Amino acid sequence: MSNIIEVSQLQKSFGSLSVLKNISFDMKPGEVVAVIGPSGSGKSTMLRSLVHLEEVTKGSIRISGQALVENGHYASGAAIKDITAGMGMVFQHFNLFPHLTVRGNLELAPRTLKRKSVQEIKAASRELLAKVGLADKADVYPSTLSGGQKQRVAIARALMQSPEILLFDEPTSALDPELTGEVLRVIRQLAEENMTMMIVTHEMSFARDVADRIFFMDNGEIAEAGTPEELFGNPKLERTRAFLMRE
Repeated sequence: MSNIIEVSQLQKSFGSLSVLKNISFDMKPGEVVAVIGPSGSGKSTMLRSLVHLEEVTKGSIRISGQALVENGHYASGAAIKDITAGMGMVFQHFNLFPHLTVRGNLELAPRTLKRKSVQEIKAASRELLAKVGLADKADVYPSTLSGGQKQRVAIARALMQSPEILLFDEPTSALDPELTGEVLRVIRQLAEENMTMMIVTHEMSFARDVADRIFFMDNGEIAEAGTPEELFGNPKLERTRAFLMRE
């Protein structure tokens, strides 16, 4: 099976500050990778670079065999748009449009792109809101929703484009603990449906449950990677052990 994501020697600097240092990894279709590590270790920057929300300084990123960036040189604007169209991103703070209803938030991008008929778009939004348990919230505004409901809307919105890859940047860190479970249930269901996902998270028990592999990032690099059993059960590095003991 060929890789769906291939990252090689990724580097990112802000002036003299090196944020990503020689990051390299591959992911297979249907694989779930959880990225853990201390704040400021480069987790979000790495994730955002995959979908071109951050530009890297050096290195290569290939998505489904297409080069987003090759040895630090980016593809054309049209090619970048084409490559990143196959990816959905779910952010820590939901990023919903407050002036649009829940349905409006889901349907805005597909209506703008005009790749599907209005009827198909409406059917998709109905189906996805039902999937995340919010069929009855289609016509309300985000301000009336709990944090957990907003995040489930954000996941449904990311799924509207039928992405091959979903990226989650701390999807539960802005939520009260009692609302975290409802969001994690949706992500767990997507994992069972073989959605390719990379999840930056502080939820260690969730990472252990749902991920095929865990990346431990520290100081701008993937310090250690392995299965949940390997990484949580028998970490090789002292800094991995120290981090897991703190969490």
